[in-house]
Amino acid sequence: MWNQKPCFRFKINNFSEKEAALMSKVFVSGGYEWYISLHPNGFDGLCDDHLSLYLRATNSKSMGSGWERIANFYFVLLDRTNKELYRSCVQEQVSFHADSLCWRFSETLPRSKFEDYLFLEGDKLFVEVYIQMVESFDGEREDVTEKETVDIYGFQVLASQVVAARKIFSEHPDLAYDFKPKNQVVRTEYMNVLLNLVETLYKPSQDHSETDLRNAQIELSELAEAGFKLDWLKSKLDEVSLKGKKSGADDVQRLDERVKNLELVELNLKLDCLKTKLEEVSLEKKKSDDADGSRVKEMEGRIDSLEAMVSDLKVELGKEKAKSSAADDFLLID
Repeated sequence: MWNQKPCFRFKINNFSEKEAALMSKVFVSGGYEWYISLHPNGFDGLCDDHLSLYLRATNSKSMGSGWERIANFYFVLLDRTNKELYRSCVQEQVSFHADSLCWRFSETLPRSKFEDYLFLEGDKLFVEVYIQMVESFDGEREDVTEKETVDIYGFQVLASQVVAARKIFSEHPDLAYDFKPKNQVVRTEYMNVLLNLVETLYKPSQDHSETDLRNAQIELSELAEAGFKLDWLKSKLDEVSLKGKKSGADDVQRLDERVKNLELVELNLKLDCLKTKLEEVSLEKKKSDDADGSRVKEMEGRIDSLEAMVSDLKVELGKEKAKSSAADDFLLID
């Protein structure tokens, strides 16, 4: 993830007159302070026939005793026409810490080269340095707290996010090649959005709501506009969205089946209620019929009794009439 422009450009005028070590001003790269030192005649009598070039890290008092910066870097030497005179090999995974503040290129260019005036046009030398931050620690590694940040490829992330950030850069090394913002606060905010988005999309599919997916689409677009290469994450979002639609269709089908089942249960309950009501009505009718039957029998019994009484009366009446007729006959005969 090398920047197209150097992290710092150190200009040296009248270079042929320089003998003592030269120090650049302090500059910031990857959120940390550095400076360049150049020794025209080698370092302390060593390699005195070559230039020696150093990249040095500052040792700020505000940093913890166990701070460390891990970086890749290289140097380029140019003349005033920007003609490249020398390019160092890339130094990878170099560790800078309180006990090792610098990294030296003991032999860059032979001193004899500069005796030819045409070699260094205008007697001006430019030193460019390109730095790629890999990791950094602001204190003792074992004492890192949740609020402390770690530099991962130029992005400040919380200690709790380090594993996730390393995994992303490991799997997608070109992730931030075209990332535009340079302000460290802005870079941190974008990285937080990216890490949260990855966490969201890699949750179990059933945990994604429509709001989650809609917000994820918006965040993905914003991150892509800032320069992140996120084709892999877009594919993941499409996959999750498809699963969400399928899951939604399944939910609708399950809901429809539940509604049908509830309707059947309701119908069965209604049928049970009607059956119970019918049984109650039948029972009432039977009771009514039984009561009516008892009254009819009672009336029939009373009628039978009355008829028997009438029959007895008729018999008695017949007897009385017979007696009366006999009496009348006796009187007539006398």
